Amino acid sequence: MKILTFDIEEWFHILDHESTKDESSWNKFDYRIEKNMDKIFQLLENKKQSATFFCLGWIANEFPKVIKKIDNLGYEIGSHSNLHTLAYNQTRGEFKADLEKSINNIEDITGKKVKYYRAPGFSLMESNKWVFEELINKGIEIDCSIFPASRAHGGFEKFPSKSPVIVSADGRKIKEFPINTISLLGKNLIFSGGGYFRLMPYPLIKLLTKRSEYVMTYFHPRDFDFNQPMINDLSKIRKFKSYYGLKNAFEKLEKLINDFDFIDLREANQKFNWGKSEIIKI
Repeated sequence: MKILTFDIEEWFHILDHESTKDESSWNKFDYRIEKNMDKIFQLLENKKQSATFFCLGWIANEFPKVIKKIDNLGYEIGSHSNLHTLAYNQTRGEFKADLEKSINNIEDITGKKVKYYRAPGFSLMESNKWVFEELINKGIEIDCSIFPASRAHGGFEKFPSKSPVIVSADGRKIKEFPINTISLLGKNLIFSGGGYFRLMPYPLIKLLTKRSEYVMTYFHPRDFDFNQPMINDLSKIRKFKSYYGLKNAFEKLEKLINDFDFIDLREANQKFNWGKSEIIKI
């Protein structure tokens, strides 16, 4: 099972950085989302490829045409939060309000229930497991926020599953599709999206994808925008993580879609045998 998903945000939505951290700082940047999305749409249409889009509520508010086009082309839309804030930096009340705003912004455009969610930076951790309860409260049926390895933005390294699983929170259930990992040299390796995808040579990505029964991709429009401006006050390591591999990333995505059969989250949910799934109590 190989699932194709995109996180729909602007090129300047860089997490954990002072000059890009909130909405008040974003109006100084040029917008590139429409042009970058058209490139993705064209590829998917040419390949007749389905995908799931996790969208910021902010994008829905500022660029409703982007959300309308995603919906009109028949793709399902989930929430990627409203203002792209790391969930573990929010109080429960702040998270709840942000989630509700994102869902409302998207549903007001599509007229369809938002059933999927992915936290910015995969920021669902041991310390804020209550997020599951809030997602269930708002009618979210499937979460894709678990990153079962350590990373700069936290990660849920001790999460007991690296494949789809049912999570029980306060006696209620939600389905979880975590990011996939593969064990290499004793470490859990990530390769299926973002900077990891841009960093690795395609032959290695192809090999790891072939070896993995379950793959959850996560790409961003900025991952394929070689001409995007550089945020100059980023540290050297953040610049490397944010800009390395942009030139060839779109070509790699084309190859990946050609070499493997991908499905969207809707089809993955239908195909997965939930009756045999482990239930993890949080």
